[in-house]
Parts: sequence; C-alpha cells; structure tokens
Amino acid sequence: MNCEIFVENTFGQDLPELAIAPWQNHCSQWLRELPKDLPSATNYELTLRFTTDAEIHGLNRQYRAKDQPTDVLSFAALEDDLGIVLPDDEPVYLGDIIVSVDTAQRQAIARNHSLEVELGWLTSHGLLHLLGWDHPDEDRLIEMLDRQEMLLRNVQLIP
Repeated sequence: MNCEIFVENTFGQDLPELAIAPWQNHCSQWLRELPKDLPSATNYELTLRFTTDAEIHGLNRQYRAKDQPTDVLSFAALEDDLGIVLPDDEPVYLGDIIVSVDTAQRQAIARNHSLEVELGWLTSHGLLHLLGWDHPDEDRLIEMLDRQEMLLRNVQLIP
C-alpha cells in the first residue's frame, strides 16, 4: 500500500509539533493499520492541514452552519461506495483533515498533555471520520476513542 499524505501549515508558526514528516509517517502507518476501513485500492492520498481558530471557524460556519471554531473538521471525499473502480496506479483521495492548532493548544493544557499528543488525538479522530467512522451515540464514541488510543500507542504518541 502506498500513502501520499499532504501536510499543510497555515497556522503561521513553525512549531516543532507541526513538522511535516512525522505526520506523514503517522497517517501512513494508521492507514496501514486500518485496511478493512479503506476502499479497495493500492494507493491512497489525503490532506492534513494545521490552521488557526479563525480559519476553522469560517469553515465550520460555511460547511456545518456552526458559527464557532472547533478542534477538527473532516471532509471525506468518498461518502459512499459508488462502485467506482480506479486503475491500480490511480490513488484514492480520502479527503481533508483540518486541525485548529489554537484549540489544540488550549485542549492540551486543559488535558495536561503535550501539544503533539493533542494533535495526534485530533488527527486520528479526523482520519477515522474520513474512513466512515462516526459517533452518533455513547457506545460508538467509546469505540472510536478506543481505536484512536490504539493508533496513538502504535506511533508512540502515548505510552
């Protein structure tokens, strides 16, 4: 499996926690760990964008009709399995994950862990949403959080 992860930083600061290579590696590893959640293909792409509260607020208002910032948004490219078959060399674009670094910084402090760990929680949450996971009730939320914890452990973001 080949994974192309495009990481963008529109946050405006070059924080060590926003380095591109580790996030490309984390997302690629997570995709390899979730094969049953992926559409059938050999190549995958997604975009991870680190941004500000102002930008995510605008996106949240525009696409979710919520006039406030949020911590993470996911825009899945494949909402339904339409039976589209791509050539083996064509990547399947999974979608976009947008994370507010401003909110992540506040949440990291409130939860007493590092910014890197909080970004990991938010990015893995967004990735699961791209793959069709949702949490309409408490049981599904617990299942999703458990999967996120496993993903973070597997890339050594948490012990």
